[in-house]
Amino acid sequence: MSKVPIIVWFRRDLRVADNPALSEAAKTGRPVICLYVFETDKERELGGASHWWLHHSLESLTADLKKIGAKLILRKGQAYRILDMLIEDTGADSVYWNRRYEENPREIDTAIKSDLTERGLTIKSFRANLLSEPWSVETKTGGYYKVFTPYWRMAQESIDTSKPLPAPKKISSFEGEIKSEALESFKLLPTSPDWGSKMSPYWTIGSKGAAKALKQFLDGPVSNYSDDRNRPDKEDGTSKLSPHLAFGEISPKQIWQACKGDLDKARKFLSEIGWREFSYVLLYHNPKLASENYKSDFDAFEWNPNEENLRRWQKGQTGYPFVDAGMRQLWQTGWQHNRVRMVTASFLIKHLLIDWREGEKWFHDTLVDADPASNAASWQWVAGSGADAAPYFRIFNPFTQGEKFDPNGDYVRKFVPELKHLPNKFIHRPWDAPALVLKEAGVNLGESYPKPIVDHKVARERALAAYKATRE
Repeated sequence: MSKVPIIVWFRRDLRVADNPALSEAAKTGRPVICLYVFETDKERELGGASHWWLHHSLESLTADLKKIGAKLILRKGQAYRILDMLIEDTGADSVYWNRRYEENPREIDTAIKSDLTERGLTIKSFRANLLSEPWSVETKTGGYYKVFTPYWRMAQESIDTSKPLPAPKKISSFEGEIKSEALESFKLLPTSPDWGSKMSPYWTIGSKGAAKALKQFLDGPVSNYSDDRNRPDKEDGTSKLSPHLAFGEISPKQIWQACKGDLDKARKFLSEIGWREFSYVLLYHNPKLASENYKSDFDAFEWNPNEENLRRWQKGQTGYPFVDAGMRQLWQTGWQHNRVRMVTASFLIKHLLIDWREGEKWFHDTLVDADPASNAASWQWVAGSGADAAPYFRIFNPFTQGEKFDPNGDYVRKFVPELKHLPNKFIHRPWDAPALVLKEAGVNLGESYPKPIVDHKVARERALAAYKATRE
């Protein structure tokens, strides 16, 4: 048995189970060097909330690897340089990794693979974080699907739903000394101020946390998912698996396997996994999805940039309680309910006429589940500029949405506590409350809680006029 080591390069696959690169390397019986590189040469860095999650996820992965006899080597810098140094120091002749699909990381991987292959090393890459490759589900004419429903219908006929790979029982570790940088040296955690600690109570980060979240969801909430997924006032209406998926602490195949016992019950939930797959199809074929309109006719749209309105939206100070609750939930927990994401995004784009790219950037920075494909595709979906998008003239009403999906105001009261004493009748439209009701509730509009920064009816008509102008 060869003592020449294999390097397994971890990226957004921070787990030991159902990790094809790790399993394939362990299967050889050769020494395995587990490496994570905090890359400094990628075009787009992770956002602040993702950095916070990454720190704790790497701690969890380190502990999981230790249990099977492996050590996680941490390095910061350019991946190709670090791999070069590690190969020279250890004599490794193979590098395994799981594929990633954004344009710039793919270019980095392609260059590394080309260089190392020319030098006689073995490079193996694997599909680990999707059920099918973004290029594998084609239309009859050989193109990619631009509408979700036919895509998902076709994808389900060919996606890989085989049994997930178990975690290796034991890994043969490299016997030599390898320098590893301290995780703290990456400076992923916020310090001045430490806004990350306020998110900690909401999450159990790592593979164990992912498995626990999945089990809790499948033990009950999945049965009412079709309805409850729209209710932000219900704590367990959604799975909360999105950040675990974003960092690869759990794979979509593991989720599918767990749902196999009752696919009919889980069908709506699994279609959301399908939307994630579809988003990667769009990103793969449209690498600038986060920065350029998918539909070029939106290039002519006239936005109304306004720093003050953008700031008030970011801070949850728009004067629309349902919108503000969502933006404050995002700031406090690093996550926002999906129904509310649609409403807050629509408000920024259509009520304030602020470019969807500003919202995408804010979510990229503040979401713990900031996924490069899903975030960009979803913002373009709301804007009407994307593939299979909601039409631009679909403008979410920010108070009737609240009345429908937060009927008792529980969600608003939790995240906008200055309104908690308002009766249900006025919790989503405090401006309609009589002066006496406002006084008894301790609400002083314009002081303790802002007045609406824009009139809904006026904003709606302005948005429709702006959209019409691009079509003429």
